[in-house]
Amino acid sequence: MSLIPSWFGGRRSNVFDPFSLDLWDPFKDFPFPNSTSLSADFRENSAFVNTRIDWRETPEAHVFKADLPGLKKEEVKVEVEDDRVLQISGERNVEKEDKNDTWHRVERSSGKFLRRFRLPDDARMDQVKASMENGVLTVTVPKVEEKKPEVKAIEISG
Repeated sequence: MSLIPSWFGGRRSNVFDPFSLDLWDPFKDFPFPNSTSLSADFRENSAFVNTRIDWRETPEAHVFKADLPGLKKEEVKVEVEDDRVLQISGERNVEKEDKNDTWHRVERSSGKFLRRFRLPDDARMDQVKASMENGVLTVTVPKVEEKKPEVKAIEISG
């Protein structure tokens, strides 16, 4: 309803009417969820992009840690490619939506994720190990042991 009544009666709802109480939403046609409606297509296609992975190098190994809350180890793949690339991927499925439910907020991501890391020459690609505990994936890539040069003392004659 407008502050100034329309000459033709009824409710005025016009973007260019400064007296209209209906608010214009410039993002109305974008596929963003709001508090009153949630598009299932948006939720299915949203990228699981918040996969944060730490890469730490110790004297013995390269250690990768990824926060993957809510994922089971069966939903995550760790692969090593011939060209020294470590690939971590997975998928978080969308929860089943009941048509009688009213969604107020959706903040958890769903969809697929994929992260790739080129490993240095000292990585032992044949001994990569992965474990998952409490939603944290840990991938350990051992390093090739450096052979320290053997120092031999030479006796000086004379």
